Amino acid sequence: MPDIPVLVLVLLCLAALAAGWIDAVVGGGGLLLLPALLLGLPAATPAAYTLGTNKAIAIVGTGGAALTYVRKAPVEVGTAVRIGLAALAGSSAGALFAAGMSTEVLKPVIMVVLLAVAAFVILRPAFGTAPATAPVGRRRKLAAIGLAGLGIGFYDGLIGPGTGTFLVLALTAVLRLDLVTASATAKIVNCCTNAGALATFAWQGTVLWRFAALLAVFNLAGATLGARTALKQGSGFVRVVLLTVVFALVANLAYQQWLA
Repeated sequence: MPDIPVLVLVLLCLAALAAGWIDAVVGGGGLLLLPALLLGLPAATPAAYTLGTNKAIAIVGTGGAALTYVRKAPVEVGTAVRIGLAALAGSSAGALFAAGMSTEVLKPVIMVVLLAVAAFVILRPAFGTAPATAPVGRRRKLAAIGLAGLGIGFYDGLIGPGTGTFLVLALTAVLRLDLVTASATAKIVNCCTNAGALATFAWQGTVLWRFAALLAVFNLAGATLGARTALKQGSGFVRVVLLTVVFALVANLAYQQWLA
């Protein structure tokens, strides 16, 4: 357990709670949790330990949210796992590709894409408010594996921030899911990618397990509450949170690009 002042530890627990709630509703909880860990852990903590500990915390919350959703939302678990395995492969490739290039070049492009997505969601109020009445065909499922799995998985390994939000948007558009079901499916996909990343960090010995266990309890509580809130409030509520997270992600990337 790292030597952290009690007040800082309390604030980190609250950040884990809030991050779990945000991530369960629409993805993007890492936008809050990872910076909080970077600020709260001792300055001498190697970055690999921060990243590994973040994954150990996040996978607990993601798993709790996924279980909550699966019990009450019409999720095709088999399709979600296939997309998750493709995302795991994509993220591994993205991580290898990232070693040879500067991701700073891509950040402005991602910001433009996010703003275009926000405009689309605002101008299309019906987007993701109701699922398709017809069964989803094989072509759409394969397209989801390619786009939401390999494509967004590659982005996750290359850059990372907002992966859960991109998954929700892609699953809504390609599989014609409502936003609640898309969030549920995204949690299962996230479980697959987080498990792969955590296994790597654990093998390298770069996880602060006792510290992660404490924050994971709060992350799980937030994630479970977030999933229940989304199920209760419906797609209209998720849409509002989605737009909020998209604009927060744009602001975060802009800060990293031009101000940090």
